[in-house]
Amino acid sequence: MITRLCPFCVLSCAVMFAQPPGGGGGGGFGRGAQDYMRDGQQKLREGKPDEALALYKQAVVQADNQTGVLLDLMGQYAEARKFFSHAIEVAPTDQSKQQGIRGMAMSYAFENDCKNTAKYENQLYETYLAAKNFYDAGEMADEAARVCIEAGDLDEAAKWYKIGHETGLREPNISGARKDLWDFRYEHALGRLAARRGNAAEAQKHVDAAKAILDRGTNQDQAVFFPYLTGYVAFYKGDYNTALAEFQKANQNDVFIQVLMGQAYEKLGDREKAMECYRKAAGSNAHNPPNAFAHPFAKKKLS
Repeated sequence: MITRLCPFCVLSCAVMFAQPPGGGGGGGFGRGAQDYMRDGQQKLREGKPDEALALYKQAVVQADNQTGVLLDLMGQYAEARKFFSHAIEVAPTDQSKQQGIRGMAMSYAFENDCKNTAKYENQLYETYLAAKNFYDAGEMADEAARVCIEAGDLDEAAKWYKIGHETGLREPNISGARKDLWDFRYEHALGRLAARRGNAAEAQKHVDAAKAILDRGTNQDQAVFFPYLTGYVAFYKGDYNTALAEFQKANQNDVFIQVLMGQAYEKLGDREKAMECYRKAAGSNAHNPPNAFAHPFAKKKLS
């Protein structure tokens, strides 16, 4: 059980956690606790105690969320979830409650717990769906799927990727470019799923389909994700030289790519290069699906 914080206690926490650990990078909490505390003090000076109280409560929520992130990065997952649970409980707004829910989902993701990650992501999915925000609903479904595929629950991942794709396409008056985006993401996912299941021919079919969508030129910013797909498929085919060459074309700031490169180097017998990749991945402070897999994996390899 977490001791409830008084406004003066909040101030000390807010100073410590004014921004997500590492200055952001996927924490997703926006304004820090210190910002809310400062605004609350201003409202109090203006003689608006009700508004000040709401801001102080928001500061508590932000401090809880940011403490939870830090504890996850330290590997103290059960303790982290006490703070996320408290953030959800005391959240003064729907938006701040959603931050706590997503923090809880990612905390379970750090333990490769597909079932509980999906449980909390589903709450966000349903919230966005009820608001007819089909794009963000689809994003939440895909986020759950991304955790589940790396946790090894391929059937659950396939279910959530399908939901994400179908939901995203429900956007009213959807543009051709947005449709291509969802189709590319789905082919990318189906290719990785087929690769994980050992079906190289099926995986290649989806690689070709993803490339055809990219070649339309409607989503050029997605091109950086294509070598992630081709490298992933090659890796699970056992073609580690090709996998490594493809991963080196992908976003080198992506911790998940760094971990995949590390694994490819290991398979090729280059332990020194593998450890270099793992050290890079272990330095990330993001609280998102790529780092939820990469951070604990890299830490374990380095230990």
